[in-house]
Amino acid sequence: MKLRTGYFIAVPSLAFLLIFFYLPLADILQLGLWENGPTLRFLSSVLSNSYHRWVILFTIGQALASTLLTLLIGLPGAYIFAKYEFPGKRLIRALLTVPFVMPGIMVALGFILLFGKDGFIAHLMGHDPGIIYTWKAILLAHAFYNFPVVVRMVSSLWQRVNPHYEEMAKTLGARGFKLFWKVTLPLISPAIFASAMLTFVFCFLSFSVPLILGGYRYVTMEVDIFSTVMTLLDFRTGAALAVIQITLSAFFMYIYLRSLDAYSKREEQRVLQRPARLTREDLFSLKGLGIILYSALVFVFIVVPLIAIVYDSLLYNGHLSLENYRRVFSPEYNPMFGISTLGTIKNSLLFGFTTVVLSIMIALPLAYLLNRHDFRGKGVLDVLVMLPLASSPVTVALGYIMAFQSTPLYYTFWIVAIAHSVIAYPFVFRSLSTGLGKIKRNLREAALALGANEWRAFLRVEFPLAFGSFLVGAIFAFAMSIAELGATYMLAKPEYTTMSLAVYKFLGARYFGSASALSVLLMLVSAVGFLIIEGVGEEVW
Repeated sequence: MKLRTGYFIAVPSLAFLLIFFYLPLADILQLGLWENGPTLRFLSSVLSNSYHRWVILFTIGQALASTLLTLLIGLPGAYIFAKYEFPGKRLIRALLTVPFVMPGIMVALGFILLFGKDGFIAHLMGHDPGIIYTWKAILLAHAFYNFPVVVRMVSSLWQRVNPHYEEMAKTLGARGFKLFWKVTLPLISPAIFASAMLTFVFCFLSFSVPLILGGYRYVTMEVDIFSTVMTLLDFRTGAALAVIQITLSAFFMYIYLRSLDAYSKREEQRVLQRPARLTREDLFSLKGLGIILYSALVFVFIVVPLIAIVYDSLLYNGHLSLENYRRVFSPEYNPMFGISTLGTIKNSLLFGFTTVVLSIMIALPLAYLLNRHDFRGKGVLDVLVMLPLASSPVTVALGYIMAFQSTPLYYTFWIVAIAHSVIAYPFVFRSLSTGLGKIKRNLREAALALGANEWRAFLRVEFPLAFGSFLVGAIFAFAMSIAELGATYMLAKPEYTTMSLAVYKFLGARYFGSASALSVLLMLVSAVGFLIIEGVGEEVW
């Protein structure tokens, strides 16, 4: 009976995923693999085209290079955070959450203002640093976005390395690098590999960063699908590209989820090393100097692009002014959007809150079913409900165009909100699953034994204990909605323009001041979210 109750609760969520993810996905597969019967002609056409072949190879190559750069920056930080306690550590740790909740469009703007030919670095050097609109800009922006994931995941596991292993190795003569290579590295390797795979997937599916910073030359598959469909109106080629992207991303996501299982099992170790407190003398030693330099690097790497945006938002005709903010909050109609700039703020907030409600309504029953019931086919269902994580916003939007173009849902508020929810739902599901997984089952069983039904046991016992994960999932859903660009661009009519889309259009029109002012508002919304996440202390990745 309990199993039937769990299934019944999850039926609406499964129906939602079937209609708004799997059916559009089937339409993409049909368009890319079917013409009077199964065919590989369109895939062959894409793979035989030198341009599309180069885009596929570049997408994989830049994701791999971005991952290596991210590890290079993140691993020293993971060591420092796992091993040492020092003044300002809490602030630096809080700052590490900032990039992950910042919209990609805002990160791209910050890098343009810093490294562009008229940017702050160019003025300091006296010439264009030659970074913007190259592969170097893409790699730097991706590292900015993802190195906090490496720091937090690896440091979390590094703190749980049983010190007895290292002590035993020392008694056998292992020291320094040999101790790390032979003992410590194998113990923390699940965290390194899981964080690297997550970074790789994020870079592989990245849209805003390569769209804006890569220029016309350095195009990724996500940008290629977008331009093929929206500019060339070639849906066949776009669908074929999407099929290739879905296949590759699903494979990469499968490896990530397998690595995440190994990471989660290793992280369950109860041993938690207490970081060594650095004294004032230590801070002036070589070790302390390294920590100070790395902390300064993190501070500069994260904060300087954001400061550049704030500063640019306060400039108007070369002078300090609030004119850009006056224009942002103006209710006047803006022909660039088909709505006022103030209206884009209202749209973003409305989409964000709607996404939170929908994604929680989808994720919570499924997380409960998969964490509280054992049944045949559970592993298959777990893979199916996580498959949206392997899809990109552009692919989702392409599927919606083909599936719903002739329905009343198309070109409405709700199709955009549903797309945002499908994109955000996997993060909410993962967060809720992690929270519910930490609750001991005997607490629920005790509540059931005392006469509570399954619903009441969840509300009175489990939900309060998992509330932190619930809150983090909701914040990530909201943050992903206001940051989303690709699906919104493809599905929203002008009156539903969001803040991220408005920033992109401002950038296209070279209105950097207005783009910066609107980005500061995005920054403030994201900052509130990251402060709550840091206060709750839960992880979503």
